[in-house]
Amino acid sequence: MSMSNSAANARETASGVAYARMSDGIGLAYRRSGRPGGPRVLLIHSLALDVSVWDRVVGRLEDADIVTMDCRGHGRSDKPAGPYDIERFGDDIADLMGELGWSDAVVAGCSMGGCVAQAFAARHPELVRAMLLIDTTAWYGANAPAEWRVRAAKARSEGLASMAEFQATRWFGDRFRMDHPAQVQHAMSVFTANDLDAYAATCAMLGDVDLRRHLGSFRFPVSVIVGEEDYATPVETAQDLVAAIPGASLTILPAARHLTPIECPDQIADVIRSLFRRGGPTANAFIKVQNLGG
Repeated sequence: MSMSNSAANARETASGVAYARMSDGIGLAYRRSGRPGGPRVLLIHSLALDVSVWDRVVGRLEDADIVTMDCRGHGRSDKPAGPYDIERFGDDIADLMGELGWSDAVVAGCSMGGCVAQAFAARHPELVRAMLLIDTTAWYGANAPAEWRVRAAKARSEGLASMAEFQATRWFGDRFRMDHPAQVQHAMSVFTANDLDAYAATCAMLGDVDLRRHLGSFRFPVSVIVGEEDYATPVETAQDLVAAIPGASLTILPAARHLTPIECPDQIADVIRSLFRRGGPTANAFIKVQNLGG
């Protein structure tokens, strides 16, 4: 399942995809766009999707130096055998930033990507200028290990296509599905193309995630965004993150669900821009709740 050494060592392909070799030898695919020398932003996608989660956001951040990457097990990156662990996913971000020569960045993660961002920030806080956690959590709950493994087993026994309709309603609000069928169909095509072994290993990893002990140590600006109708990581989960992270702010997006970078790119881009302007640690914990129209 791994790409060849020559492919992984290539700096860039004709399609604009570049590859970085991780410290454990795995090849990670990424794209760089925007303005070289602009504010550095690294964007981490959700489970079973790829860099395209961020396409609508990237187009709204033309003045930033932006990297989107396919997590290991996803997209064009290598798909090593499991088990996977969230700390290794976090270290991949540090390895990629080393490849880029970046000393810090605004790091944003959606859903699984938010877990990866937290693991990265816990292990490499010096590399984080600011962090945006979108539709995510630090812990999926006491029953999560079993529930996530059931999800993986269903994918193996029935195929990912059998789960696509449910995922579409979970990921996107009713109005968005009606008005943007091509966007929804693209996400579903990426979802159903996943490698089943890598998907199962990533599900098990997320079921075992518990990053709560790290949240109080974050000393850089943090914003949290959640869709008002997010059933996967609901508003209460986002509020728990904000309560645990010093100085974190909360934005609730009305009528949106679980993949707000696709559903609400203007609002996501606005919050990323606001993080460019927030330098240094925040002194006092506060909660700022905004309801932004979509």
